[in-house]
Amino acid sequence: MKLSAILSGLLAGCLGLLAVVAMASPDVRVVGLFSDRAVVVIDGQQRILRVGGRAVHGVRLIEADSDAAVLDVDGERITARLDGRITKPVPVAPRTSVQVFRNPHGMYTTVGAINGLPVPFLVDTGASSVAMNSDQARRLGIDFRVDGERVSVVTASGNTPAWRVMLDSVKLGDIEVKNVLGVVIDGAEPGTTLLGMSFLNRLDISNDGQLMTLQLKY
Repeated sequence: MKLSAILSGLLAGCLGLLAVVAMASPDVRVVGLFSDRAVVVIDGQQRILRVGGRAVHGVRLIEADSDAAVLDVDGERITARLDGRITKPVPVAPRTSVQVFRNPHGMYTTVGAINGLPVPFLVDTGASSVAMNSDQARRLGIDFRVDGERVSVVTASGNTPAWRVMLDSVKLGDIEVKNVLGVVIDGAEPGTTLLGMSFLNRLDISNDGQLMTLQLKY
């Protein structure tokens, strides 16, 4: 029997065991494994690759046996097995991060944005929400008396009227978080908008004493 006929017969028994290599381009599936040969489907076309042979559509067979095939796919080595296990290093995209330095007064201050407008921030892990005074809210176009929920907060002056609002977005550097809980406090305090935990709890925070690094969790 010709080799192609033998391979076709063996392939028929392997169709239920497909190893799929998820590639953007080309799309590669290993459907048959043999010593120094592999049957693969490349972009919908079945090919027989041999160790030492030429590349087909950017796919070259490095080694193969009945257990696994090592492929070079556009310069990236991938190991595929018929039981569906694929050992391919998954590239991890770097997470977006922002660094905030401690100012001369020992506070972590920076400039970001709320609803697309610039805002000076004081990073405050002790504040449960992003908190601003009523004048700042008006400057940002937040109609807190109409859209907000009336609450009371404790300040240095005692219980103070406030309004709980939902901020469309809070941005710091390249980090942007949508739908962030905020609090508008009646009066002039806080003088600087507090970047509190309703924003910070979406991030991983590290601090070496002088430099705070904020990084998106996902």
